[in-house]
Amino acid sequence: MGDSDDDTPQLSAATLAALQEFYAERDGLVNETAANKYSVGAIEEDWRMSQFWYSEETATRLAQEVIQQAGKSGRIACLSAPSVYQRIKQLQTAKFEGSEGVSAMVLEFDRRFSAYGEEFIFYDYNNPLCLPEEVGPQSFDIVIADPPYLSEECLSKVAITVKYLTKNKILLCTGAIMEEHAKKLMGLKICSYIPKHNNNLANEFRCYVNYDSQLLS
Repeated sequence: MGDSDDDTPQLSAATLAALQEFYAERDGLVNETAANKYSVGAIEEDWRMSQFWYSEETATRLAQEVIQQAGKSGRIACLSAPSVYQRIKQLQTAKFEGSEGVSAMVLEFDRRFSAYGEEFIFYDYNNPLCLPEEVGPQSFDIVIADPPYLSEECLSKVAITVKYLTKNKILLCTGAIMEEHAKKLMGLKICSYIPKHNNNLANEFRCYVNYDSQLLS
């Protein structure tokens, strides 16, 4: 038998179309599964752990902010802000501009987030520098933090972690009553942008940054 192209098995046009449709559906299912895995609320909030997830709009806005501020191939630490981490991953799946090459880690006391594998770091604010050896000082381009409690004691300890992790940029989300502490501990300015949560909270929440941001205006 010869080696001509005629000897190569050929698919009919109908079979080829069916195969292409199968691959398209499969790829769509993979993307949908990934999106569901990282959707806000995929892991239910636990009020006993002072967990309150952001609204879809807020999670998206904050995720876009840290992606843009991290820069090309930047590193983002989401400290007690898992819903922002989840939205970052969704934006990467959707190929949001600037998200390619960006990496994110979620630092959480709740070990349910270990489902995210190597991108999960167990974090207890009571031991602010108890971090894995591979997490060195100034190893993240930006840190977004949402301390679990509205107290100077909690924010003071979280600030130690934040300043250890970040090269410079900090985005803090906490109560409006913490404004003076945020300024004193980390030199942060209050933003006009007001973050919202899926469940309405009695305390007014605000964002704080130490860099020029559209969140300020």
